[in-house]
Amino acid sequence: MFRYMVKRIAILIPVIICISIILFFIGRSLPGDQVRAMLPTTLKPEQYEIAYNAMYQRLGLDKSVAEQYFRWFYNIILRGDLGYSTFANRPVKDAIAEPLANTIILNIFVNFFYLLIALPLGIKMAVKRGSFFDNGIQIASIATHSIPSFFLALSLIYIFAISLPWLPSGGMPNTFMLSGFDIVKEWARRLVLPVTTLTLISLAGALRYVRNAMIDALSQDYIRTARSKGLGEKVIIYSHALRNAMIPISTIIVMTLFSLFAGAAVTESVFAYHGIGRLLLRAIAGRDRMLIVSMNLFFAVISITAVLVADVIYGLVDPRIKLE
Repeated sequence: MFRYMVKRIAILIPVIICISIILFFIGRSLPGDQVRAMLPTTLKPEQYEIAYNAMYQRLGLDKSVAEQYFRWFYNIILRGDLGYSTFANRPVKDAIAEPLANTIILNIFVNFFYLLIALPLGIKMAVKRGSFFDNGIQIASIATHSIPSFFLALSLIYIFAISLPWLPSGGMPNTFMLSGFDIVKEWARRLVLPVTTLTLISLAGALRYVRNAMIDALSQDYIRTARSKGLGEKVIIYSHALRNAMIPISTIIVMTLFSLFAGAAVTESVFAYHGIGRLLLRAIAGRDRMLIVSMNLFFAVISITAVLVADVIYGLVDPRIKLE
């Protein structure tokens, strides 16, 4: 296991370097002048020129392209310095701290309900394969998956925030004047609609994945042997079939856990939720190169790490898999 992880990490290092080079040059190709975006427009011409040159040198833009890349990559890897955000006019790590925390809070609830619904429902669909229940759930899940996220979000806002004014239409919780349980209540009211939107959209793929994994497991010879021995159906399903189906299902679980750090740009924008996805859209609109590049590099590293963890989980779930 240790040798396998060392080899995989050694392979991933050049992958991350290649991704960083691509993202760096994509960032450089964005139109606009990031220095001008950071300077106030009220300066006199001579003051503006002095401030422009000082900021130009401060950002390292007077260096060669290769030196700019190596300085940027060195600062990220060894110093944890993601650069300076022209949109937020502060360091990138400070600009993303609060939105990232808000996105994690949102996705904790999304992933909890997502797994809570997808796993048992997918198993039951496989057990009742071809029944009215199975077909009905498949149709309903595909229908919700086919609806654009912004349309589903706006529909929920219209129903539950306008027609039935039970919930707020969006925005972040204002907890400055609240304390104790009132803070929890305010967060809950603000999270209901975005959590519902993201959960409904993501269910279709997970349900089919779990269903197909269980159908494949239930069709194996050892299941027929277990039934011929008179074992109970619940024992067969949950002790035998589910254990073997956990290999592909573990992929969903791992990816779900790592998706805690991923934003949902459209949904967060519709609900005016101050998350990492909405921040990325605003950074693109503001042509904030460092923020865009650093966030995409962060997402790439998270995705690569998730794949590595999923491979390790395969070996832990099924000892027959030799990770070499």
